[in-house]
Amino acid sequence: MSTFSLLFLTALGLSLLIRLWLNQRQIKHVQQHRAHVPEEFQHNINLENHQRAADYTLCKARFGRWDLLLEPVLLLIWTFGGGLEWLDQLWQSSGWSTIATGIGVILSLTVIGALLDLPFNLYRTFVIEEKFGFNKTTPTLFIQDMLKGTLLMLLLGLPLISVVLWLMSGAGEHWWLYTWLVWMGFNLFILWAYPSIIAPLFNTFSPLEEGALKARIDNLLQRCGFNSNGIFVVDGSKRSGHGNAYFSGFGRNKRIVFFDTLLESLSPSQVEAVLAHELGHFKRKHVLKNIVLMATMSLAGLALLAWLMASEWFYSSLGISTPSTHIALLLFMLIMPVFSFFLQPLTALFSRKHEFEADEFAAQNSSAEELITALVRLYRENASTLTPDPLYSSFYDSHPPASIRIAHLNQLKGVSS
Repeated sequence: MSTFSLLFLTALGLSLLIRLWLNQRQIKHVQQHRAHVPEEFQHNINLENHQRAADYTLCKARFGRWDLLLEPVLLLIWTFGGGLEWLDQLWQSSGWSTIATGIGVILSLTVIGALLDLPFNLYRTFVIEEKFGFNKTTPTLFIQDMLKGTLLMLLLGLPLISVVLWLMSGAGEHWWLYTWLVWMGFNLFILWAYPSIIAPLFNTFSPLEEGALKARIDNLLQRCGFNSNGIFVVDGSKRSGHGNAYFSGFGRNKRIVFFDTLLESLSPSQVEAVLAHELGHFKRKHVLKNIVLMATMSLAGLALLAWLMASEWFYSSLGISTPSTHIALLLFMLIMPVFSFFLQPLTALFSRKHEFEADEFAAQNSSAEELITALVRLYRENASTLTPDPLYSSFYDSHPPASIRIAHLNQLKGVSS
């Protein structure tokens, strides 16, 4: 067994043990705090709601163990088990061109992965979400979403895969740089097209009606110097009882979107505070920083792939006897999550820093008190646990734990007042 094989298996085993350990920590910590509402939330969240959130978290964590166990098993089957080698040889025997064969292998692997994941998605939607009253998706809508998603993947993914494989095989030693430019252009296009072209394929977006809420929001946007392509309400309630608000797009194609479920649960002043937080992400240039981070990481990743692709040991160490550009790409996509897992605390820390900065912006331009009230209500309505395990949260949560975030907002409230 080669050195890289041992390194990969060690990383895979270590990441699995850490993920299972973190999962167990989360379960134990939430169970231990299930009987009592944290002191700072006792005036706003009753014991029944707290325990519902704990049970929802525990249910997802326990079911998540199956995902944790299945992922490394499938990865070993695709690599050392010869699955990817067999799939590649099957398509090689068709006699198609190199690029067509590569597309066939990549699409086959994607379809097989989606089919294997389908039972998990069905259980999450129609068992877990249904049990806790969040699921509004019908079987018909679930199938429609799946078919639309598949068609969209083909329409957008096939041209991208074709161009990438063409560049990898025929653009010379700097193919990775050209591929990076194509990849970044594709991502910027998706970011631009999502609000007005892609998202409306799945949901109905209606302009926010004139009234006190819209006037309040327009006033906030004017104060903050923010121009958007409209304020919209999306019918999120036809799929889920969870509430949310977000920005999408960039340039002149920016949209502010509120879930109808969020508008039903919050007062106008609380909606304003939530929007001020979202505006904070834009004004503090978090979107731009995330794009720059993604660009840097993807450039480094493609440069690494270019080096690995030219190394015979990269293929043989992972169970492949016949090197090719598409196999190199697939192997890289399969194994990189194993190694990048260890960077998750850094990316989560980066994200939580942005959340604190957005909260600070909201406190300065709206009301910290109203944002606290809105967040507590959303924690309650979305059954978000108030007591996650700190270490688990540091690995997985893009937002600070509830108690830390509320304490930070209370400090800002004192400063802003």
